[in-house]
Amino acid sequence: MSTTPDISLGTRFPSLAGATGWLNSQPLTPAELTGKVVLVDFWTFTCINWLRTAPYVRAWSRAYRDDGLVVIGVHTPEFSFEHEIDRVRPATEERGIDYPVALDNDYAVWNAFENHYWPALYFLDADGIIRDRHFGEGRYEQSERVIQRLLGVEREPVPVEGLGVEAEADWDHLGTPESYLGYVRAEHFASPDGAAFDERRAYELPALLPLNHWALAGEWTIGREKVVLEQAGGSIAFRFHARDAHLVLSAGTGREPIPFRVLLDGEAPGASHGVDVDEQGNGLLGDGRLYQLVRQHDAVRERTIQITLHEPGAEGYVFTFG
Repeated sequence: MSTTPDISLGTRFPSLAGATGWLNSQPLTPAELTGKVVLVDFWTFTCINWLRTAPYVRAWSRAYRDDGLVVIGVHTPEFSFEHEIDRVRPATEERGIDYPVALDNDYAVWNAFENHYWPALYFLDADGIIRDRHFGEGRYEQSERVIQRLLGVEREPVPVEGLGVEAEADWDHLGTPESYLGYVRAEHFASPDGAAFDERRAYELPALLPLNHWALAGEWTIGREKVVLEQAGGSIAFRFHARDAHLVLSAGTGREPIPFRVLLDGEAPGASHGVDVDEQGNGLLGDGRLYQLVRQHDAVRERTIQITLHEPGAEGYVFTFG
């Protein structure tokens, strides 16, 4: 959590001029938006916390557009591959985002808003003044009431149901935090003999993987923001306690799809497979994005997930859970 102060309520609409491009719109300026209530949503397409808020922001955009609401998504990338517009555009389409999206590859808009979070919502009135803000998930009804108050309308909140990776987390049973694999933010690495940074090395899984720890097997390079598979057949294992398990993956520079297999406690996941694998645990790594590997439908308990990738070049970035 950042200790840097957040932008103050009552601040005038910060500049959008630093955007490196726009989707679904010509470039917009605060002056052009005078007279409109504006909701600014900072996001990045691999972020599970943003993905679970996306159905609400979509619904508000559609429900209040005719009342004068303009939603602007600001896509500020977390990982290197998220800078590429050819990856952002299909992610926007897949999520049904039809409102304007500012591409913020240089973090200029992020810095103008003094933002520190994905997702982050900023609510601006028709005079271009920030009247409210919210960071992270939740508070949906209150946020919608803020929109209504700024628009001068009053009605029942719009019905929203998140599906697939957009479904709300099972907070009561979520016992594992997100875990980055690149060495700048990695924790709880459990392969014997530890990690070697920025060099190819053979790793093994430990005999026992403690809860909330992860390990590698096979030939990998651990870099600043990712681990890269150097030889086919390498695995990543994680011991977790959550309903859902996700992993941000990319096929790397070659972009050729890479088949993979997921095991849960050493067996095919069966009914506990995520949306990106079948009951036998088979999946295909294509676009760089978040992959849902596990969704448990019975009692949530500690499990060990192991993903084996069948071609070199695969990149792993972060595990997230829900």
